Amino acid sequence: METIWLVGAGYMAKEYAKVLKALGRELIVIGRGKETAADFEQALKIPVVTGGVEDYIQSGGLVPKHAIITVDAPYLYDVTRKLVDSGVKNLLVEKPGALTIDDVEKLEQMVEQEKSDVYIAYNRRYYSSVLKAEEMIKEDGGCLSFVFEFTEWSHIVKDLKKSEVEKRKWFVANSTHVVDLAFYLGGKPKKIRCFTSGGLDWHPSASIFAGAGVTDTNALFSYHANWAAPGRWGVEVLTAKHRLILRPLEELQVQNLGSVSVEKVELDDNLDKQYKPGLFRQTKSFLEGECSNLKPLCEQADDLKLYYKIAGY
Repeated sequence: METIWLVGAGYMAKEYAKVLKALGRELIVIGRGKETAADFEQALKIPVVTGGVEDYIQSGGLVPKHAIITVDAPYLYDVTRKLVDSGVKNLLVEKPGALTIDDVEKLEQMVEQEKSDVYIAYNRRYYSSVLKAEEMIKEDGGCLSFVFEFTEWSHIVKDLKKSEVEKRKWFVANSTHVVDLAFYLGGKPKKIRCFTSGGLDWHPSASIFAGAGVTDTNALFSYHANWAAPGRWGVEVLTAKHRLILRPLEELQVQNLGSVSVEKVELDDNLDKQYKPGLFRQTKSFLEGECSNLKPLCEQADDLKLYYKIAGY
């Protein structure tokens, strides 16, 4: 059976490793630091090759068909570039793939030249709640309008052990989970107006965000987020028959036409409870080549320009 490279040994690598073990896949875990590797090995009883992916490639490690990259956001571009250059043809890269427009465009050109398939891992596309919402939207004849919120908890984020580079691009590094999901369900913007104000020590470009527009399917949308006030992530999609409420994103609530009551939808979400939500289906789809819900790098390259506009970068 094919061996999968899992690059990185932090939290997300652990979650992917659990899924890969459940899928019966052989894996080689490649990390950099010995401390992170030791923690991974103790938690999962899986050995970690330390020294980084470049050293492992130079040591003559057999290049796999599939690799999953889970390193911290500032290093995603460099690690992905090295793996594509080494000949890996199928890559699942943790969001956002790269923190800058320039890097993601350079990566896109390289991937096209090497004829590799690179996908950005927005696992919320695979939530049971989202799959059910997607099904209902199609049954109802499509999305008419939608609204979303991507408020971040500043009191927590400011103390996270993340680099200053990543925190200054936190909208791209984290909030795009919600934005990607909203536009995945409602359509891509063809017109948008964006407004920002405020700023935080760790995210000086803005802390309050608002905007609206129209998608390529003519659905109207609006959004709001205030990182200096209470709030939470959420997406609401309105169809001719229902208001579909994803708040929290792991749950789906529905308001029917002609009713003011909101009812929770029962979901077949055992996989989302047993593993990190969305990760099992996403990983399985990637390895089996069923990539219709996955986000190609070329799509992320287009979207990053939009994300910078929303964030005020």
